[in-house]
Amino acid sequence: MKAKKSLGQNFLTAQSVVDKIVETANLNKEDIVLEVGPGKGVLTKALLEKAGKVIAVEKDDELITYLKEEFKDEIKDEKLILVHGDILTFDFKSLLKVAPLSASLREERPFPEIFKIVANIPYYITGEFLRKTLSSDIQPTQMVLLVQKEVAERIAKSKKESILSLSVKVYGEPKYIQTVKAGSFSPAPKVDSAILSIENISKDFFLNTEVRPRCSGLDLEKCFFKVIKTGFAHKRKLLINNLSVLKSKEVLQKAFSKANIGDMARAEDLALEQWKQLV
Repeated sequence: MKAKKSLGQNFLTAQSVVDKIVETANLNKEDIVLEVGPGKGVLTKALLEKAGKVIAVEKDDELITYLKEEFKDEIKDEKLILVHGDILTFDFKSLLKVAPLSASLREERPFPEIFKIVANIPYYITGEFLRKTLSSDIQPTQMVLLVQKEVAERIAKSKKESILSLSVKVYGEPKYIQTVKAGSFSPAPKVDSAILSIENISKDFFLNTEVRPRCSGLDLEKCFFKVIKTGFAHKRKLLINNLSVLKSKEVLQKAFSKANIGDMARAEDLALEQWKQLV
C-alpha cells in the first residue's frame, strides 16, 4: 500500500521510535488514547499493549479497510475503536460517548482527565491541529506528537518566542524529546522530524476569574490571542508600536514597566508570563 502525497503520508517504520513515543506517553491500563493517523498500525499495536483503549482516527479509505482486518480481534474486544474521518473536523465531544473502563473510574476521574493524544500527523496540518486540540473544551492531559524537527524546535527549544510557541505554552508544557531521522519513515520525508511532548495541558490561566482581560467585549482566551497576534503583526517593529493600535502608548508604557518589558523590546523577546501581564 503506497503512501498518498495528497494526504501528507509518511509511514513510521522504526521500532525504536515507536518505543520512545510509547515510553514518553507513560501509558497504563487506565488510559484512553486518541491516535491520529494510525497509518498501517505500527504505533497502534504498541499503544494497544500499554493503554486500556485506543481510538484511532484515520482519513484514508484504503487504510481504514486495512486496519479493520489487521485489528479485527481488538475491534471485536472494543480495545480499539476505528473512526473514519478527518481529525480537523472531528468532534471531541463525541469522545464522551466512549464508555469508560469502569463506572468507578469515571466517578474518580472525569473523561477529559483520562485521555491522551498520540499522533504522527502530516506536517501541513500541524498548526491547525495544535490550535484545535489545545483550545478544545475537552482537552487531553498530554500530547505526544511526531512533527517536523524545525517546528518542534520553535515550540520547545528556541530562545525567541513565536505565535506558535506561545499558543502551545499557554495551555501546556512542551518538551523536545528527541530527533527522528527522515529514514525512520517510508517514504522518507525531505526533512527530519522530532518527538514533541506537551504535558500538564489545561486552561487554568484562562479560567482564572481574578484576571480581567483588557480587551473590550472579549473573554480572556480571545483577548490573549488578539494581543499576541497584534504584537507579532510586524516582527521588525518595536512591540510598543505594534500594540499601540490596541491601547495608547502611555497605557502600554505603564504595563511594560509593571511586566519588566523594555521600551525597545520586540514581540519575540517576551516570555509567556510577560504576555499574560499585557492581556
